[in-house]
Amino acid sequence: MLAELAAGLRESRGVAHKRDIAPLVSALSAGAAWTPGTAKQRVAIGDDCAAIPDDGGYLLLAIEGFLNEFVAADPWFAGYCGVMVNLSDIYAMGGRPIAVVDALWCRGTDRGRTVLEGMAAASSVYQVPIVGGHSNARSDRDQLAVAVLGRATQLLSSFDAKPGDALLAAIDLRGRFREPHAHWDASTGADAARLRADLEILPRLAEDGLCRAAKDISMAGVIGTAIMLLECSGAGAVMDVEAVPAPPGVAPGRWLLSTFPSYGFILSVAPRDTDAVAARFRDRGIACAVVGRCDDTRAVRLSHRGDALQVWDLAASPFIGCGPGTQR
Repeated sequence: MLAELAAGLRESRGVAHKRDIAPLVSALSAGAAWTPGTAKQRVAIGDDCAAIPDDGGYLLLAIEGFLNEFVAADPWFAGYCGVMVNLSDIYAMGGRPIAVVDALWCRGTDRGRTVLEGMAAASSVYQVPIVGGHSNARSDRDQLAVAVLGRATQLLSSFDAKPGDALLAAIDLRGRFREPHAHWDASTGADAARLRADLEILPRLAEDGLCRAAKDISMAGVIGTAIMLLECSGAGAVMDVEAVPAPPGVAPGRWLLSTFPSYGFILSVAPRDTDAVAARFRDRGIACAVVGRCDDTRAVRLSHRGDALQVWDLAASPFIGCGPGTQR
């Protein structure tokens, strides 16, 4: 099983997209990585959002672009995801969203309207306004990018995991796959007030000092997302693949390597706080479990029923190229 997961990880399309970040981010000048002012205002590149110091807190800014084939095949849900996944980035940083903008290219106004109807539905569910954007209805293909502005008083960052921390996975399993895509949809059709309250767990963990680092689970899957967090923090970990919360009947390879849950986070938590953090998710019906332990090896190893296998050496092979000493 572990050998199959290791091979699947390296062949995963989601991981390939993440690895493309490394050669691109190196093109950014040092000046693009920090705001004017003192050196203390530097903002690390590689987190879920840009975090801009502002008035005793942080403005958060995130953007997501979507695969053309996804937008063409399921335009309403692509629009819905445009809002939903950006909000996850804001909450993963310990923030709360303020507003959304979009850039939409489409093959005619009818197709563009379907995308925007999906965005409007998510805007209503999550109570975050769409305040502007850009559109081109005379494109030769459907494309979508969405950005969100938020604010945090205390940050959760991918750069703050420490050796000895527990790695937790919190995933809402009350959903279904939106076939044939690897999107685990636990949002559409769910109670809107519950969805908003579920996301509120993250900024409250940050403000209560119970969580050190967090990242929302992306197209790189549970394992790939954990590797990104560990790389940014200059850490390694051992992850127990059997401990990851999962719905019954889903193949481990699909769930761990490519599934993109509508609500899913990897968190790095001091051992003394793991029970309190897990309880906050479980009290709201969200599956949460310790799935690994951070260390100082910069290697990521998977374990399963007594067996273990190294699947990534971050010291030798960067994942997104945003670890310590690269882009800070």
